Amino acid sequence: MILSLLVLAAISGDALISALIWLVVVALIYFVVTWGLAQFKLPEPFNTVIRVIVVLVVVFVVINVLLTLAGHPLIRW
Repeated sequence: MILSLLVLAAISGDALISALIWLVVVALIYFVVTWGLAQFKLPEPFNTVIRVIVVLVVVFVVINVLLTLAGHPLIRW
């Protein structure tokens, strides 16, 4: 509990706003891509594979943003 409070105290306001902007941009891109996939009506195996790849990329970016808040990002952009 004390460790989590120390980590929260180390997060700056600028980093939090930057992370929030990243999350909003990633969410918008995700929704546009899924909407586009629904509009194009690809055959079923391709549609499922593309959706899984999109979800994996989004999850990876979100994990990276959250780890950046803790000071240990997976990838430095």
